[in-house]
Amino acid sequence: MQKTIIKKIGIILAACAIIAVSFMSGVFLGEQRTPSPDYVINVSGKNPSVPLQHAADFSIFWDVWSRLEDKFVDKQKIDPEKLVFGAVDGMVKSLGDPYTVFFPPEEAKRFNDDIHGEFGGIGAEIGMRKGILTVISPLKDSPSEHAGILAGDKILKINSTSTLDLTLDEAVSYIRGEKGTPVLLTIVHEKAETAKEIKVIRGTIQIPVTDTKKLEAGIFYIHLYNFNENSPREFRKALIEFQNSGSTKLILDVRNNPGGYLQAAVDMASWFLPEGDVVAREHFSSGEELLYRSVGYRVLERTPVVVLINQGSASASEILAGALRDKRDIKLIGQKSFGKGSVQELEQLLGNASLKVTIAKWMTPNGHSINELGLEPDIAVEIKQEDVDNTRDPQLDKAVEVLKSVK
Repeated sequence: MQKTIIKKIGIILAACAIIAVSFMSGVFLGEQRTPSPDYVINVSGKNPSVPLQHAADFSIFWDVWSRLEDKFVDKQKIDPEKLVFGAVDGMVKSLGDPYTVFFPPEEAKRFNDDIHGEFGGIGAEIGMRKGILTVISPLKDSPSEHAGILAGDKILKINSTSTLDLTLDEAVSYIRGEKGTPVLLTIVHEKAETAKEIKVIRGTIQIPVTDTKKLEAGIFYIHLYNFNENSPREFRKALIEFQNSGSTKLILDVRNNPGGYLQAAVDMASWFLPEGDVVAREHFSSGEELLYRSVGYRVLERTPVVVLINQGSASASEILAGALRDKRDIKLIGQKSFGKGSVQELEQLLGNASLKVTIAKWMTPNGHSINELGLEPDIAVEIKQEDVDNTRDPQLDKAVEVLKSVK
């Protein structure tokens, strides 16, 4: 078996531009027992290719198989391959992890195309929150943002298809499509009581990296939109603007930033931290822990900084924000972050199928688990609908207020 290892964190489904998927190394251990000859004929692949860790009684599996072949009314619908794939899919889903997914061959090919190709999409990252398909963040100037999709929106239907039983990757496949075509999403805004339908026209998604501006009182503002391969270079450019502006204080905004490359987060943290400081911890099921440390650029080590976060801040955004708070006591302002702190790996299986499996979880330097918990802000500030309607940003206003008080 082969495995695809892509050093990215977070599932960044800029639904469905598809931007990227994140994986790190790990091991998949499977099991299959030899079936009883009374139940199945011409069974292939009987012997497991890896050592077994758990004993399991497969009698009920073959018992059900036999009864289906014997009693099911539409025998022409019985496809042994589909039965096997369905059983494997059920085994994977029993773990209750929305990011661990089995792909039959056709879906595996489509997923691989998603990783390496470009498709028309709506430009929003989606994830699972308490089993509900949820918008993590719409991308800046994307079709989803222009249509009124907001971070925290729950997606109930994609066109006429309920999302209740869809996996994350199945939902992505329903949302993506040809550029210029519409997709109808039935959503519930966060804290709203009724659902509404929003039509989004799919487009080619252009993903921004940074946005900068000089504010009052010697304060400079950098909005970081993602952590892609260009982000460290673009962040350096933003820091040059900061230095040339004569400003002495910095607001780093990672709101609605769905994350991306781990190394980009480590690189950016290195501007604020001494060499060797831990930026993130990666925990595996074996008990092994990997530490990711600052390179130690240290240019901003003494610069007064605050970080803006919200429910659209995920994965690499949470790692960077968590590291700056843990190591430098930098204040986080805004709303609780999304809580995407797991690492996936794509395993290539026999017969061109594949398995995307969660193999590790991220912790902040001080050991705070990010996954499903997120980061609580030090100073909580909500943005209400009236703020949006009047183009007010009370979170940014609070950040300016906090930095003004720093002498």
